[in-house]
Amino acid sequence: MQNSKSFFPSHLIATLLFFVFSLSSNIILAQSIFKPSNEQLNAGLKEALALATEISADRLHLENGYLNNLDVKILFPPEAKNIENTLRSLGLGSMVDQVIVSVNRAAEDAAIQAKPIFETAIKEMSIQDVKSILTGEKDAATQYFASATSDSLAVKFEPIIDQSLKKVDATKYWEDVTTRYNKVPFVKKVNTDLTGYVTKKAIDGLFVEIAKEELKIRENVNARKSELLKQVFGSVEKGKE
Repeated sequence: MQNSKSFFPSHLIATLLFFVFSLSSNIILAQSIFKPSNEQLNAGLKEALALATEISADRLHLENGYLNNLDVKILFPPEAKNIENTLRSLGLGSMVDQVIVSVNRAAEDAAIQAKPIFETAIKEMSIQDVKSILTGEKDAATQYFASATSDSLAVKFEPIIDQSLKKVDATKYWEDVTTRYNKVPFVKKVNTDLTGYVTKKAIDGLFVEIAKEELKIRENVNARKSELLKQVFGSVEKGKE
């Protein structure tokens, strides 16, 4: 008795292959011509910015978030660089290091306070702001934040930085250092506003980190955590090709 053979007729196989090929082509075509609406652009960019600012503020708020990050680490003010050099030459490097550690601790303490300010700035963005940022330079969002939030951040940060400087003894260390330096014969006296300086550097550091996160989302598909981010930034890439 012969074994019966089961098989698909060749015309059926051809039909199935044609269907699969057509379906795949249509999916690829749909993805390539996807054009997000204004609502999708708005939601996609704001999602990206919320992600970038939250990651940046959280990262800098960690212990050593500023201190161990060479891109944002707060050092002596330029006008006080001679203080550092002079005291280190006198064997007082540990005193200088105490100042550097303490001012970075103050900035780390304040960083988390930036989140609600950024959230407000994101909510207030117009659709024109969104389009300009999406099609702008690789740090267009960071530039927007710098112009839209710097004043608010300074107002919010300064009292926190001042309190933090006192809490971690930075103010005391700074007074010790400047007092010791100003006693050195023939040096130009230094009277830096430590709170104002650390506030500015802490805010500058936030923008440095936001720029890094913005660049990741723009250039790295894997950094786009949601389907909406992939679609919106994918369409922007297509538009620039």
